[in-house]
Amino acid sequence: MGFSFNVNRRAVLKAVLFLTFSAVALLAAHVGGLSGQMKGTPGAPDLAEARQIVNRYRAVHGDTPEGLEAYSWLARTEWQAGALQSAYDDAVQTQRLCEAALTRRQLDAEPHLPMALGAALEVQAQVLDAKHQKTDAVALLQAALKQWSGTSIAPRLSKNLNLLTLMGKPAPPLNMSDWIGTYRPASSSFKGKPVLLFFWADWCADCKAEAPIIARIAAEFGPKGLVILGPTKLYGIAAGGEEATPQQEKEFIDRVFARYYANIPGMAVPLDGRNFETYGASTTPTLVVIDRRGIVRFYHPGNATAEELGRAIQAVL
Repeated sequence: MGFSFNVNRRAVLKAVLFLTFSAVALLAAHVGGLSGQMKGTPGAPDLAEARQIVNRYRAVHGDTPEGLEAYSWLARTEWQAGALQSAYDDAVQTQRLCEAALTRRQLDAEPHLPMALGAALEVQAQVLDAKHQKTDAVALLQAALKQWSGTSIAPRLSKNLNLLTLMGKPAPPLNMSDWIGTYRPASSSFKGKPVLLFFWADWCADCKAEAPIIARIAAEFGPKGLVILGPTKLYGIAAGGEEATPQQEKEFIDRVFARYYANIPGMAVPLDGRNFETYGASTTPTLVVIDRRGIVRFYHPGNATAEELGRAIQAVL
C-alpha cells in the first residue's frame, strides 16, 4: 500500500538487515531494517524479542526519529497480536516521545517522526475501539486531526476516523477545481446516481493492480448508472522520484493515466490533495461507494476484490 508522504530518497538508509521474530535474529545494521521488520515479517511475532530489539537501539542511539518509528511499529505489532494493553501503553509512550522531539523540530522535516506519531495515534484509537470504547477513539482522533491538520499525518488520522464514523453518513463533497485529462463533468451530473471513488497515486503499484478490477466494474455497472471518479493529487515528484514542478508532475500523471488507467471507461480524475485529507486516503488505493442519496455505503482503504466491490455497488444500484 502507498502512503501519502514524500520520502527524501537520498536520505533513506541503503543497507537494511531484516530480522525475524520467530528465531534468534541479527541486530539491524540500520533502523530502516528494524522498522521494516516490524512491518513485514511473516508468522507469529515474538513480542519479547521485538521489544529487546527496540530497547537495544534506543539505549545506543537515543530516541531518534528512526527509533521512534520502530517503537511505534512495536505497538502496532502488539495490537495485531492481540496484546491490547501493551500496544496501548507503547503507543501512548511513543506519542509522548514524539511530542518531546517536536519541541525541537517540525513534524514533516523528515519522514520517520510523522510515521511514528501517526502510527501511535492510530494504535491508540484501534485499541480503544477494540475495547468497545468507540466514543473515546473518535474523540482522540478528532482532537489529533484538529491539532495536526495540514500535516502529512492528517489523511491517516482522517482514514481512521472515517473507518469508525463515515459509513451511513453523507459523503463529504469533493474539490474539483482541477483535473487530469479533458473529461471534467459537473458535480450536478452525479446527483441521484451511485458513485465509486477510486483514490490512486501515480507511483502506487497497488493502484495499478486494482485498475483492471475498476475497469471490469465500470464495464458492468456503468451502463446501469454508476459514476466512477478517480481522485489523485500532486506529491512533488515525477519519473524516478525526481522533484517536479506542479506542471511537470501533471504531465507525468497524464502519461501514467494513459498507460494504466485509460481503459477504465468514463472515469474522470479530479486533482486536489484536500480530497485525500477529507476522505483519509493515506492508503492508496482507497475505495468508496456512495449511494443515490449521497450516503457512504462502503469505505475500504487498500485493494478490494472484484467480488466484494461488486457486491457493494450492486447494493446501491
